[in-house]
Parts: sequence; structure tokens; C-alpha cells
Amino acid sequence: MALIPTEFMRPDRLWWLVLIPILVAVYLFLLWRRRSTSKAHRINNLERVLPKQQAWKRHLAVSLAILALAALNVAFAQPKAEVDVPRDRATIVLTIDVSLSMQATDVAPNRLDAAKSAAKEFLQLLPVGFNVSLVRFAGTAAVVVPPTSDRGTVAAAIDNLQVAPYTAIGEGIYSSLDAIAQAPPDPNDPNATAPGAIVLLSDGFTNIGRDSADAAREAKTKNIPIYTIAYGTANGYLVGEGGQREPVPVNHAELSQVARLSGGKKFSAGSSEELRQVYASIARSVGYVKADQEVTETYAGYAVGFAVLAVLAMMSLAARWP
Repeated sequence: MALIPTEFMRPDRLWWLVLIPILVAVYLFLLWRRRSTSKAHRINNLERVLPKQQAWKRHLAVSLAILALAALNVAFAQPKAEVDVPRDRATIVLTIDVSLSMQATDVAPNRLDAAKSAAKEFLQLLPVGFNVSLVRFAGTAAVVVPPTSDRGTVAAAIDNLQVAPYTAIGEGIYSSLDAIAQAPPDPNDPNATAPGAIVLLSDGFTNIGRDSADAAREAKTKNIPIYTIAYGTANGYLVGEGGQREPVPVNHAELSQVARLSGGKKFSAGSSEELRQVYASIARSVGYVKADQEVTETYAGYAVGFAVLAVLAMMSLAARWP
């Protein structure tokens, strides 16, 4: 991935770049002189054809050589760019809706089982130094596993989740905030506060408990973003007594509001594969932070690459330069 420098540690070295337009001008002058010489003298048919066959290779070789020189000069100036740097520590709360609607089979084998599988995969995407907590909510919410670095404990607790009546998204958020407050201190820096984030998966909307918007605002004041996942499709249903279908379409509005008010981001997933992709995207978001970092080696690598290509282009030539 190309990295665009935001600043240079030795910007005074960039003046060497003035050589680039000079070299281009010299090459264009040589081309012009060659054409002028060709017009002034008669040439046979073989001489007329061969240069045209090789011209694009000469142009390519010169262009690659100039690009290599430019990249080398940028590297010489010690560029810095904004890159993704992995966090050392953070606390992530997996907050999972276990309301009855999560039994809908629009996502095979059903919403909850598919969510369990994807959540366990998500655990493996997080950096080793991260603490993870598990919160489940339906009509009430509870911290199932307090923040821990033991992925096995969290995975086992995910497997044991069971459905229950009602949906209290607000209660799930408040319990998640309580879980983050239980995160153990960094033994190397006990006074430091590690960043935290909530990953909340749900398919419905609040029908009991405290307001989710108020909970999201509370998360915002604590600088804890909530990444919400609206999970399921518009065609989800449960089979009630008598075999009648009870529609349980996924609800997007409330989860969008929660993400916006908390400073997080809202995602949607209508299948197991989409949910895995969403979790991977969230893992990238919470596991890395943007930071300025020297990228000299990157541009030195570009220079070497362009130089090798220029040499190969030159080797393919069976004619001299203009």
C-alpha cells in the first residue's frame, strides 16, 4: 500500500529532486536531436523500422530509472507518514443480544448460533495484549465474563449463551460500561487508562429497560465508542404456537443512533459471511491506531523496485540510447 509522506525529517535533502526535470529535459533533447538527424539523412527501410520497434522500451527504461531516482531521493529525506500502528492494550466488550428473535433461521443455522461462531473468530483477530469481556442482554443484561486476556474462557462463555425474552439494548450498554471499568490496570503503568470499545450485536430494538440513546451518550462522555452490528434480514421470522409465522425483521434505526451518539460506527450483516467480514473490519478499527511513523524503508524499497525494472527494460534493448 502506498504511503504518502505527511512530513520529512530532513526536508533540506529534497533539493536533489531538481535533477529530475533536468534529466527529463536532457532526454527529450536527445530524442529531438535524433529525430532531426534522421530527417537530415536518408535511412534504409531496416533502420526506419527497428527504432520504432524499440522506442517504447527505451522510454520505459528511462522513465523507470527516473522514478527510481525520485523514490531514492524521497527516502534520503527520511519521510514520515500516517500509518496503522497496533495498540499494545485495550479493553473490548463483546455485547450480544440473546433475545428470542435471535432464534430466527434467516441466517443459518439461526442468528444466535451463527453469531456465536463469528464472535469466537473475532476473539482471535484481536491483539494478544487486549482484554476481552462478554456481556449478554435480553430483558436484562449481565457481565458474563469480566475483562480478561484468556480467550478460551470467553469462547466457552459464548458457547453457553441462551435466549431469553425481551430486548434491553440500553441495559446491555450500561453493563458493558461497567465491564470496562473492571479492566485490570497495566502492571507496567498502573495509572494509565487503556482505551475501551464496545462491539454490540443485536437484531431488534429496545422494548424494556433504560433508553439506549442515554446509554450511548454516557459511553461518549467516557470516550468509549460503540460499534453496532444490525444482524439478520428483513425476512426473519419465528414460528409461534399453531405454526404461525411471527416476523422479526432486523431493526437498523436504533443501532444507527447508538453508534452515532457514542462516536462509534454502525454495521449491517445479513449472513454468516457478512458478519465475519464486519468483525474483521471492527478488529482492524479497534486494534490499530493512526500514528506518524518514518517510512524511509518503504521508499527505498520503491527505488530498488523501479531500478530493477529499469535494468530489465535496458537488458531487453538491442539498441543504444538516443
